[in-house]
Amino acid sequence: MINTLYVIAIITIWLSVGVTVVTLIGGVKFILKQLKTPVPVTLPPLARTPRVTVVVPAHNEALVIQATVRAILNLNYPADQLEILVYADNCQDQTAARVRQLKAEPEFRNRDLRVIERSGSGGKAGVLNDALALASGEYLCVYDADAAPEANALYFLVQKVLEDPQRYAAAFGRNKTRNYQQNFLTRCIHLEIVNTQRIQHTGMWQLFKIGRIPGTNFIINKQVVVDLGGWNDGALTEDTALSFRLMRAGKLIALAHQAEAFQQEPETLFAYYHQRKRWARGNYEVIFNNVKHLFDRTPWRVKLEILYYLCVYFWFSVAIIVSNALFILNSTLAGFQLVLPRVHPLVSLGTPLAVLFMINWLLMFYLYLLQMNIALASDYGQATVTNFVYSVVAYFTYAQLFIIVSVVALFDMLRDKLTGKRQTKWYKTARF
Repeated sequence: MINTLYVIAIITIWLSVGVTVVTLIGGVKFILKQLKTPVPVTLPPLARTPRVTVVVPAHNEALVIQATVRAILNLNYPADQLEILVYADNCQDQTAARVRQLKAEPEFRNRDLRVIERSGSGGKAGVLNDALALASGEYLCVYDADAAPEANALYFLVQKVLEDPQRYAAAFGRNKTRNYQQNFLTRCIHLEIVNTQRIQHTGMWQLFKIGRIPGTNFIINKQVVVDLGGWNDGALTEDTALSFRLMRAGKLIALAHQAEAFQQEPETLFAYYHQRKRWARGNYEVIFNNVKHLFDRTPWRVKLEILYYLCVYFWFSVAIIVSNALFILNSTLAGFQLVLPRVHPLVSLGTPLAVLFMINWLLMFYLYLLQMNIALASDYGQATVTNFVYSVVAYFTYAQLFIIVSVVALFDMLRDKLTGKRQTKWYKTARF
């Protein structure tokens, strides 16, 4: 039985390594392709400048809302083609007042900026559906209240969708951590985001033309969303749910890698845990809702995404738990054997199975470092000794939190399905 578990763990590690290598190859190809593309001195004019409605869902965001809205007002995009809707969603603070103060400033008085105090339900998805009915733009652009876009972010998003407006229903950019130097946790989150966006996102787009709508810094064709019936009210990860629906409709979500926004990440373990648990729980729900499409005539990209999510959230997670448990238990028993000869490890350390297991584990660690260093090298100013040291430490600490969060989120979802009511409550990420 123990040998069987070791063999399954080894096979799974190799599959995980295979997925990592494929994604890494795609990411490197994308990076090399961009290095060969000359950077223009000035931005070329867009083929056209469609009207864009920027939506900012904000729930008790008085601490950060002015910085975000100011950045949106300063976007490098024609002001007469830009409509800005800031939703103060069930706020008990000064979110709406702070935006009105900003609008009253002389330079912004004539801008198309509206503050809407909302008391409806549905969370962020509910806000976006309300905006869908009110927006005058051909495209909706979404920025979370803590995600301040770089001046050219919207330009690059629009430029990307205009490359093929019939196929590209949406385009998404990159998000950077604006408070990454705050503490160990924010540095680890920053490294995770750099790795995800510089390797995984680019690799999937380069190889398979697969993109995923993030929670912020994206645009989407309003009519396409209307035809799909809008966002899923109350969804914990409304972005992932919509991504699957777009792919089922045969649309693509394009990567606009130059469109950047700077967002605030959790600075406490408590805030991080609840944020990531909500994300994991939402992704589990999306997986369960879409797994049936593995066996119908849904486009192949949907099937590939479902398999990817199943591997990451189920198979690979379970394999990591089992392999870690086997490694710790076997190492502990081997240590006891030094003082208690009658104690025997599950698998003798010198056997081919144990050696192969250790080689596989070291290979995964090497690939992690390789992937992380390529990601850091491709991001200006991030290839530092400090970031390398943090990435090594993060592998043994921060990266393991994903397993804990995923297991708890799965338990919560199964409990709610069995009891017939949702006991999991939405948690507002604290701002600083």
